[in-house]
Amino acid sequence: MRNILLEIEYDGSGFSGWQAQPGKRTVQGELTRALSLVCGAEVRLNGTSRTDAGVHAYGQAANFTGDFGIPADRIPLAVNNLTEDVKIVGARDVAEDFHARHDAAGKTYLYRISATKTPDIFMRKYRYQVTEELDADGMRMAADALIGTHDFSSFRSAGGSPDADPVKTLTGLTVRDFQGTDSRGEALTEYEIRVTGSAFLYNMVRIIAGTLVETGLGKRRPESMAETLAAKERRRAGSTAPAAGLWLEKVHFKDGAS
Repeated sequence: MRNILLEIEYDGSGFSGWQAQPGKRTVQGELTRALSLVCGAEVRLNGTSRTDAGVHAYGQAANFTGDFGIPADRIPLAVNNLTEDVKIVGARDVAEDFHARHDAAGKTYLYRISATKTPDIFMRKYRYQVTEELDADGMRMAADALIGTHDFSSFRSAGGSPDADPVKTLTGLTVRDFQGTDSRGEALTEYEIRVTGSAFLYNMVRIIAGTLVETGLGKRRPESMAETLAAKERRRAGSTAPAAGLWLEKVHFKDGAS
């Protein structure tokens, strides 16, 4: 029995999320269809992260098992000829007992924001667009309060599992700002929030991003982030930032495989 680990990127704007759902176009469903054709047998795909509708990925990971002859390095080309908006960028054989979700040690997410007086219609699916400059230094100060192991109940969405342990560990949370241009060539400021952790609550990264944006807009004091965290109440944190700005950047495995 072979076990194949895939590295996947996709534009989430045309999908109803990762997880297969009856009557809806999903990333898992699209890839399962293509892989089953390429391998000549029905494939069951195990993904690391169940990204929501509109969320993108540079480095989603998934594995599947089966008895098939196609070499792993030929799978990306064969599948990519059958898919749109989703591509396999790497494939390799792994141990038979490997599981993309159970063997994940952590994930890195990237949240992208652009500040421009006139929102760019061609970026609306890939950025959270704000019309005012953000205080990046204040955002960085606020972000520092979230690094480490904490109870993140203030950043738990009501739609998540009520049984999920709210104690999570963030090993990295950075805010980067730089100058860029939009699709019309007009100047704008870009902001990137990069979050790395062992695990995340449902919508946790988007709520963190929304709270940091409110801090950058001056609606919150940077020092108040510690108070928000300690409150353990969802109403104390900021709004949930739009899905369009979120990208799953990388999955980290226990053996350092990805």
